[in-house]
Amino acid sequence: MENLVLRKKLIIMLSVMSAMLFASLNQTIVVTALPTIISDLNGINYYSWVFTMFMLASSVTSILVGKLSDIYGRKIFILIGISVFTIGSFLCGLSDSMIKLILFRGIQGFGAGMIMSTAFTIVGDLFSPRERGKWQGFMSSVFGISSMCGPTIGGWIADNADWHWVFWVFLPLGIVAFLMILFIYPSQAVKTKESIDYYGSLFISLTIVPLLLALTWGGRNYGWISSIIIFLFVCSACAFLFFIYSEKRASSPVLPLSLFKNDIYSLSNFIAFLLGMGMFGTIMYMPYFIQGVIGTSATKSGLIMMPMILSMVFANVICGQLMSKTGKYKIFVIIGLLIMGSGMLLLSFLNIYSTTLRIVVNIIMIGFGLGLSTPVVLLSVQNAVPQRILGVATSSVQLFRQLGGTVGVAVMGTIMNLKLQFELTGLSKESDLYSVIEQNSTFKKLQDPEILMNHKEIENIKESLTPEMQETLIQISDMIREALGHSLTFAFLLTSIFLSIGFVLSFFLKEIPFRRSNRTNVAPGLPPEKKEPSTYYK
Repeated sequence: MENLVLRKKLIIMLSVMSAMLFASLNQTIVVTALPTIISDLNGINYYSWVFTMFMLASSVTSILVGKLSDIYGRKIFILIGISVFTIGSFLCGLSDSMIKLILFRGIQGFGAGMIMSTAFTIVGDLFSPRERGKWQGFMSSVFGISSMCGPTIGGWIADNADWHWVFWVFLPLGIVAFLMILFIYPSQAVKTKESIDYYGSLFISLTIVPLLLALTWGGRNYGWISSIIIFLFVCSACAFLFFIYSEKRASSPVLPLSLFKNDIYSLSNFIAFLLGMGMFGTIMYMPYFIQGVIGTSATKSGLIMMPMILSMVFANVICGQLMSKTGKYKIFVIIGLLIMGSGMLLLSFLNIYSTTLRIVVNIIMIGFGLGLSTPVVLLSVQNAVPQRILGVATSSVQLFRQLGGTVGVAVMGTIMNLKLQFELTGLSKESDLYSVIEQNSTFKKLQDPEILMNHKEIENIKESLTPEMQETLIQISDMIREALGHSLTFAFLLTSIFLSIGFVLSFFLKEIPFRRSNRTNVAPGLPPEKKEPSTYYK
């Protein structure tokens, strides 16, 4: 009987991992193909919206579906998620304008939020907390596989085939995942006694969307003290107050405020927030350094970043196995944050002459530390809350990590731009080249990191100049590259400080023994296991 149950769990996990692989591959494959898509659709001005729309839709959906799946079960939402994501992917491939592509990316985001939110919660349904570690590690490895394969496949399709196939090539995988879950994953009875918190859902959405927009646009599209950014922050703050008011009166709140009385839940989410800052900040701005400061090509930049993903996947799997074997988890987040923070600190010592080997060693440290830390914050939350709210607790960890990433990218971007201007202003007092930059619009464009990273653009500019001016171009490029390097390393230094805060806080994370069985059925349709009392929940 036990072998039959285990076999059924393995088949369910295989189908869930197939759904995650389908969603994550379709996210990462777009990265390298997007420049070709933007060029074909003439949509450079809407470039950021391709990512922003997806992020907004997936962030809002994940937290709402977390609660709904606690009421109606996981199966219906992961099936809807796969269906919506598949439709969105198909429509993205049919796009003949940027507006359509952005709207269809929003549809993809809705589906992705459902898939990601339910997938990690399903692990909590199938396995006891003691067993979840190794499976969370395997689930996380799916992202590593997609991060390695997706960009390569996307680049090949963009160079050798029609870019529309970027969105279509993995559609059969989505169909297979849908059918596997439809026929294998057992249904769950609906908890009819719980009502849906419509007001809470509305106000948490109105809190998240303006906040993410403000953090995404601030310092880039608009100044931080511009009227539109201030308006978005005010709207988010007002919606948050209404959200608090409605949650205190809701019979079945979308995000129970009582969760924040749980020390483990609150601290784990804050650590997830800091981890998101470090992870997304590194992924976003290390290519700036590799391409803009060191002067490496985009292709080689992707290869240099690959060891970070590999080390993260390796650490995820090892950490999961060790947590399941030992029943301990606090030590891993402490070591992980120490290694990750040290790697980020070492990045702050890089310069224009740094070798590729030195960069690879540093980002391997970041990836390894990240891989040790991320499973812990999720499992510690799942182990500290009742099974009946496992969905909303799991999705909240993902939301806080996403918010941390958005804040991290925004803060690092602002610091980088301010420091870059400060560096260039300082150089102007020491070099006559700065006056040349100010007087020549061609040279002035080099102050934009995006232009500095575009080696083809630099070569085109160089070919249009006289030999004497080409020499000046090289000198100016080196000067701006050095200034950009200083601005990025300063941003890395501040990020390492944020991670050090997480390292200190991790010592205060209460470690409670992993339960060897769930308090309810291991999964709908499977035989119940022995119930154990709640170990930590206020």
